[in-house]
Parts: sequence; structure tokens; C-alpha cells
Amino acid sequence: MLETDEEKTVCGSCLCGDVAFELKPPFKLFQYCHCSRCQKTTGSAHTANIFVPSGQFKWLRGEECVNRYSLPEAKHYGTTFCQRCGSSLPWTSSDKKTTIVPAGGLDEPLSVSPVQSIYWGSKAEWYQSPCDLPVHAELPVKS
Repeated sequence: MLETDEEKTVCGSCLCGDVAFELKPPFKLFQYCHCSRCQKTTGSAHTANIFVPSGQFKWLRGEECVNRYSLPEAKHYGTTFCQRCGSSLPWTSSDKKTTIVPAGGLDEPLSVSPVQSIYWGSKAEWYQSPCDLPVHAELPVKS
């Protein structure tokens, strides 16, 4: 289990605010996944997912607004999203023991960081490590 500095409940929500949830540490795992399915789901290079025992997760509001898509041939894949705004939301594993929470949906900072990247062999060919790119505190001025 990943221990956090504080054992407090962490809250999250979708972009429009219709859906909200909470999770309680400690977390099982926090990782990036670079598989092609996660790339398709996010439209990005990878997901950033926190794994928590399902008993440590609770919907606060809007569960009826959550849609799930499961790929029938995939053993370890699912995705859920808000019907209104399309935000990625937590989903429960097929055995119901684990809830997978997209870290970008959390409303507050965490005291833990991802511990690994998986499916690195499937990473997007265009992916560049953020450490290798220029950084800007805000939108840069057009030149």
C-alpha cells in the first residue's frame, strides 16, 4: 500500500460538477499506463490512475450520471465518464475489489506520486518526457 503523509479523505469530481466522489488512503497503487487503450480513452499519451480498495471509495453525488464502457475482450480495462461533460471518472474492477481513480479528477493535491509506468512498449511514438520540454507557468505569448 502507498502511504500518504495524511490519512485524510481525498475528494474528486467531474468538470461540470454533477458527479463527485471520495477515496480514503492508503492507496494500493498509483501508476501511469501507456497502453493503446488508455491512449484512446484519454486522447493523450497515458492515464494516471490510483488504485484503491473498493471499500475506501464512495460516490458523493451524481452516480446516476456515470456511464461505463467495457471492452468485452479486455480482462483489465474499463472506463467511465460523466454523461454531461465527458470527464473520466472512477471505475470498479470486474472482481469488484478495486476502484481505479483517474488522478486528474481529484480536487486537491496528493502527497504521493506515481511509482511506475506500464505498457512502456506501447507508448505513443510522439511521446516526449515532460522533463525534456520547455515549461511555462501560463499560456505562452504568441511569437
